[in-house]
Amino acid sequence: MRTEGIAGVLLAGGLSRRMGGGDKSLRTLGGRSILERIVATVRPQVGPLVLNANGDPARFAAFGLPVAADVVEGFAGPLAGVLTGMEWARANAPGCRLLASFATDAPFIPGDLVARLVGAVEREGADLACARSDGQEHPVFGLWRVDLADDLRRAMVEEDMRKVDAWTARYRLAVADFATDPVDPFFNTNRPDDLAEAERLMAAGLVR
Repeated sequence: MRTEGIAGVLLAGGLSRRMGGGDKSLRTLGGRSILERIVATVRPQVGPLVLNANGDPARFAAFGLPVAADVVEGFAGPLAGVLTGMEWARANAPGCRLLASFATDAPFIPGDLVARLVGAVEREGADLACARSDGQEHPVFGLWRVDLADDLRRAMVEEDMRKVDAWTARYRLAVADFATDPVDPFFNTNRPDDLAEAERLMAAGLVR
């Protein structure tokens, strides 16, 4: 599938409590913000791209991306970000029937992530897909059908659905496996110690 048919949403709507507050994605790693690194990796993989973030969007102005706040109030977690991306794509990118989602605290995500998620969906005839490494699924790195937006909104509003895997369990979910040698590509920087470890991995030449 051509990238023009896939919208992307960068999930940055959380409160970053374990990092001490603020925006994890704007923390610096190797002289660049984590978000800058992720945008550089993601842009070639999708067509239209939106940043899901709450609060003043001006702090992301340098990235030149549309910013969309959660469409479900109360910091409802990554599912709210996925729904925001779906509804944004439906309104602003009607040619995109799929949405790829990306957490913005994982600076080493693969450059072929979306292609492999699409491949998994096509092989298995699935509705959705997510990444997996070392036996652990990463549902926030997923591929979603935009036409499921209304179903997801109903689940979140009427059923108070918040867990990603609880919602994906209702559909056919394909999984794309990724190697963890030399580094797990979904290593995330949730805490200051994780950021220090990411710097160490880069200094050791294990990742760029």
